[in-house]
Amino acid sequence: MTSPFRPLVIAALAGAATISPTAANSQVSPPGTPTAARTILAIGAHAGDMELTTGAVLLGAHQRGDRVVLLHLTLGEGGNPKLTPAAYGAQKRHEAQDVAAALGAEVLFGPYKDGEIPNDEAARRYVADVIRQVKPTIVFTHWKESLHKDHAITSAIVQDAVLLSVLPGVQLAHPAHRGVRAVWYADNWEDATDFTPYVYVKVTDQIAAWRDAVSKYEFARGAIANFPYVDYYTALATVRGAVVYKGQAVAFAVEPEARRRVLDSLP
Repeated sequence: MTSPFRPLVIAALAGAATISPTAANSQVSPPGTPTAARTILAIGAHAGDMELTTGAVLLGAHQRGDRVVLLHLTLGEGGNPKLTPAAYGAQKRHEAQDVAAALGAEVLFGPYKDGEIPNDEAARRYVADVIRQVKPTIVFTHWKESLHKDHAITSAIVQDAVLLSVLPGVQLAHPAHRGVRAVWYADNWEDATDFTPYVYVKVTDQIAAWRDAVSKYEFARGAIANFPYVDYYTALATVRGAVVYKGQAVAFAVEPEARRRVLDSLP
């Protein structure tokens, strides 16, 4: 069966889709267009979310000279029934720092509690100011539909925060940043409703190191909830890579209005 559209396939972000700075999901340049070093900001609801779903891409970007920053809005400290949130939060903070170091990423921690991310203007302004501080070229976050309310709320916050980060009239601690070219949504089993892969990034060369890195999280090893996270996302990368003939790949969704290529002539 022929796909209704041809997915955008990128060899480890070598030709990232370029999005107009004034509208985070609009005009796209041809794949393969050379780009300068980027800053990638991956924003997740919980420590571990972005590393599991996009960590191999982040590692590949770091290896190619890009700056990589992780923002965890919460530690995900409520996920261990054998530990108090305070104790597990301390453990996950250390794990997150170790995983970030292994991926070549900087790591920031938000002020919110697991399960209690507020869907409000203050949270949007907080994330917008982080965007201004970090100055990303590309933002990764959760898809908008999710089984987990923290994921869905994070997605909504990030979408609005990108706009707030651009507007000079919005007074925050850092000046406006107009450099966000794209917002890409991670491929997460909890965020599968209406998720349509569009951008595929080859990660064959990063999978082994990524597995070692994310296994520093106890939960990722399946030691808490008995879900084989690392094996699941390894298998998913194999499936995504197979359909685009790229070995192993990580897929991202984009907003519908970002699904266009603007060319001066036929490629």
